[in-house]
Amino acid sequence: MLSMKTKYGLKALSYLAKQEHNKPVLISDISESENISKKFLESILLILKKNGFLASKKGKGGGYYLLKSPHEIKISSVIRVLEGPIAMLPCVSLNYYERCDDCSSEEACSLNRLMAEVRDSTLKILENKTLENFHCGDV
Repeated sequence: MLSMKTKYGLKALSYLAKQEHNKPVLISDISESENISKKFLESILLILKKNGFLASKKGKGGGYYLLKSPHEIKISSVIRVLEGPIAMLPCVSLNYYERCDDCSSEEACSLNRLMAEVRDSTLKILENKTLENFHCGDV
């Protein structure tokens, strides 16, 4: 299940992707439009900025805007930044791999094989969807 942080991050990015000419948007506008707590949204947007999805402009006409085109931002990348691993078990994670302490052999573990299949199916979808698909309602 996605955390609220990830859900709101995707909603905020989708909102920004809808802006014409990548116009900076105030946090308060996103917060009001997407029904997200302004304080919580601020922390999410800072994470997205730190990880290269967003930039901000101060002063009159300022706000947050996308650094890349919506078609260049994969949903899987956003989820990894805000949520962490996409895999349901650390032993099948591609980016956050950890061996399970309670398992004697990953090769013999039926749960490992099942969760690797779930990971692969999930990634097939998330790697092929971008913010452009998401904000246009194609997801």
